[in-house]
Amino acid sequence: MDGGEHTQGQDRSAGGAPGGEEPQRPRDARETRARILRAAGAVFAERGYDAATVRDIAARAGVNQALIFRYFGSKKALLAEVMAQDGKEQVSTTPPERLFETALRGVLAEGGADADRLLAVYLRSIGSADAAPETVRALGEEYAAALAALSEADDGTLRAQLAMAWLLGIGLMRVVVRQEPLASAEPDAVCAHVLTALDRLLPMPPGGEARTGEQRPGVRS
Repeated sequence: MDGGEHTQGQDRSAGGAPGGEEPQRPRDARETRARILRAAGAVFAERGYDAATVRDIAARAGVNQALIFRYFGSKKALLAEVMAQDGKEQVSTTPPERLFETALRGVLAEGGADADRLLAVYLRSIGSADAAPETVRALGEEYAAALAALSEADDGTLRAQLAMAWLLGIGLMRVVVRQEPLASAEPDAVCAHVLTALDRLLPMPPGGEARTGEQRPGVRS
C-alpha cells in the first residue's frame, strides 16, 4: 500500500500534477506508458473488459488514473492497444509455422501456466459490444498477416483469416460456452485434429518444418 502510494506520487510529480511540478520527461513517459499497458493486459485477462476498471488498472500500474486517460483517452482505446502490442510481441517472437499451434495451445491451457494472455484478454472481453470491434481487429491483423505468409496460394490472406476464425471459435466454445466434450478434451487430442486439418487449409511450403514436433494420431508419415 505504501509502495503504491509512493509510486503514484512520483508519477503525479513527473506528470505535471497541480502544484507546479516539472513536466514529465519523455523517457519517464514511455516507461509509465509501458507499465500501464502491462497492468492493463493482466487485469483484462483476469476479469474481462467490462469487469476491469480504470481504477483497478491504475492501482496495478502504480499510477494516477488521470494518466491512463491522458495517454490512451479511454478504456476501450487502452484495450485495443494492449491487443495490438501483445499481438506484435507474440508474432515477432514465435516462428510463423508454430504460431497457430502456440496460440491454440494457449487457449486449451486456459488458466494454466502455458495460457496465452493475448487470447485470454480477447475471450474474456468478447461479450462486450463496446470492446469487441477494436479487439477483433487488433488481434486478427497481426496473426493473419503472419499466417498468410506461410501460404503460396493466391487467396492466402483469406485462408489465414479462416484459420484465425477457427482458432477463436474453438476458444469461445471451450473457454466461454464450455461445451462438452470440447471443454474437457485433452489439449493434445484437440491439437491433433485441428493441426491435421490446418495442413490442408494452410499447407507448409516445400522444405518447411512440421507444425508440431510429435507425430499426430491418424497422420501417416
